[in-house]
Amino acid sequence: MLSKNRIKYIRSLEMKKYRKAEKAFLAEGNKLVNDLLGHFSCKLLIATAQWLEAHPLLLAQETIEVSAEELARASLLKTPQEVLAVFELPSYTYDDSLPGHSLCLALDDVQDPGNLGTIIRIADWFGIEDIFCSQGTADAFNPKTVQATMGALARVKLHYCDLKEFIRVQTERNVPVFGTFLDGKNIYSQELSAQGVIIMGNEGNGVCKEIEALVSQKLLIPNYPQGKDTSESLNVAVATAIVCAEFRRRPS
Repeated sequence: MLSKNRIKYIRSLEMKKYRKAEKAFLAEGNKLVNDLLGHFSCKLLIATAQWLEAHPLLLAQETIEVSAEELARASLLKTPQEVLAVFELPSYTYDDSLPGHSLCLALDDVQDPGNLGTIIRIADWFGIEDIFCSQGTADAFNPKTVQATMGALARVKLHYCDLKEFIRVQTERNVPVFGTFLDGKNIYSQELSAQGVIIMGNEGNGVCKEIEALVSQKLLIPNYPQGKDTSESLNVAVATAIVCAEFRRRPS
């Protein structure tokens, strides 16, 4: 039996202030929950009898069997699935030396939760394990972001920081800092590296001027054919996929 208080608690995690207060986040659906189990401590798991029967080996502090109707009352999804789980928020160690020996992403006020979730999934696909985010970037543990990651959140760490200061430190260490700009140089003809930082900007405004001034190499994803009128810009998640693919295509 799922109590009203339990339902209220689960649904409250849609809001950042309650996620922060409870130090918890919500994930829904068979694949997502399975991917996150074992990577994050599970505080509460709620599932149908059929799902629990199919997954007998579970590590959760509390498990509640519910009907499909009860699950629907707690779910934030339009089409609830057989399981939802509440996980503890992780605490990652902030290490600004990572870009010196690995390729990292930096996000300057990417605000759409869906875009952020897709970028996390892209980072996972291309073996990028750390993303450094401005304080104005969407919350990685927003339920919409979590769903959009499709489980990639288990393998990609997000670090929220003073992004300008973080980038300044990289430039002082002569770490390559790349960014995408409409006045950049064609990415397909530029020398790229297997370590450093790739900065992706806000959906409407791009990379802010203060951070742009610290970029060591401006890149452009050219349209085709060049000179033809096309869309003004690419979606930030789409652009991230193209850029990451080109970096990984080059020999390390």
